[in-house]
Amino acid sequence: MLIALNKPFGVISKFSPEPGRRTLADYVPVRNVYPAGRLDTDSEGLLLLTDDGALQARIANPRHKLAKTYWAQVEGVPTEEALEALRVGVDLGDFVTKPAVARLIAEPRDLWPRDPPIRYRATIPTAWLELTLREGKNRQVRRMTARVGFPTLRLVRAAIGSIDLTGLAPGAWREVDAENLS
Repeated sequence: MLIALNKPFGVISKFSPEPGRRTLADYVPVRNVYPAGRLDTDSEGLLLLTDDGALQARIANPRHKLAKTYWAQVEGVPTEEALEALRVGVDLGDFVTKPAVARLIAEPRDLWPRDPPIRYRATIPTAWLELTLREGKNRQVRRMTARVGFPTLRLVRAAIGSIDLTGLAPGAWREVDAENLS
């Protein structure tokens, strides 16, 4: 079984109870499924859940090079130089990221409002980036955009392989076919 969940902002990517915090159990009533990878509490979007350990490893392990696409709302408007740095790899100190696809985009259509909203500052513009990575280290997208001078304000995972968020409101889920992961 493979489930696509649109994980809301502020939800912890685990099923076990966490006093005063929302977890996956608040949204997915299916037993014996587990997250295939993680999505930070302050990130939102696509999280895949499965009851198949081999499939879980295939999705989560970077050696399988499964593309993961993110929409990042960043502070400021990235320069072509900053985008090129994201494309070739960014030295984060403890490792250098692998090349990524990085481009400026308009605010994604059908994007839901975040609750709570990001901080608004009238004198500092924001922009949206679409980043596609084939690795997924801890807080990598946030670290990459900050390193090139454009900190992430909001981060949404839009797709894993060819499975995406289409038609999924925050907190909603659906069963999907694992063959669509390619």
